Amino acid sequence: MKKKHNFGLVQVYTGGGKGKTTASLGLAVRAAGHNFKIAIIHFMKIWDYGEVKSLQKLGIDLFRYGTTELIDPNNPSTIDYEEANKALRKTEELMEKNNYDILILDEINVAIDFNLIPLKRVVELLDKKPESLELILTGRNCPQELIERADLVSFINEIKHPYQSGIEARKGIEF
Repeated sequence: MKKKHNFGLVQVYTGGGKGKTTASLGLAVRAAGHNFKIAIIHFMKIWDYGEVKSLQKLGIDLFRYGTTELIDPNNPSTIDYEEANKALRKTEELMEKNNYDILILDEINVAIDFNLIPLKRVVELLDKKPESLELILTGRNCPQELIERADLVSFINEIKHPYQSGIEARKGIEF
């Protein structure tokens, strides 16, 4: 498939600061305004986030995997592995069908970092990516191999956060 709209790059949003998912959602909102076909796959995210309702209104397809339990990165449960692999299989399926202009893999870097999915499978995904598909990977601790393969990398660094002064996550801002 030929590139359309000059699409087909790989973007990474990583780092320890707040805003990686928010940046990818901003990109999705902008692209939806130009009638691009967008899908987002949430790795390890099924809580009641505000964007879930907004994405539906914008016609952005959302596929969510994970549990409501926090994952212990040193001792993930069987269901954590299963859900991450379901998300990866869904990614492979959507890439194979090639019906989207943009595919956002939200928190995939964390899934790799927690060893829920092997880096090798994600590298293989990049190798099989349709030429015209814009692919966005988010999450802290992005492996160097993915950074090297990406066309755009943004590192979000935390300088200051309200959590540090005891302010809890706020509806509509953090979730």
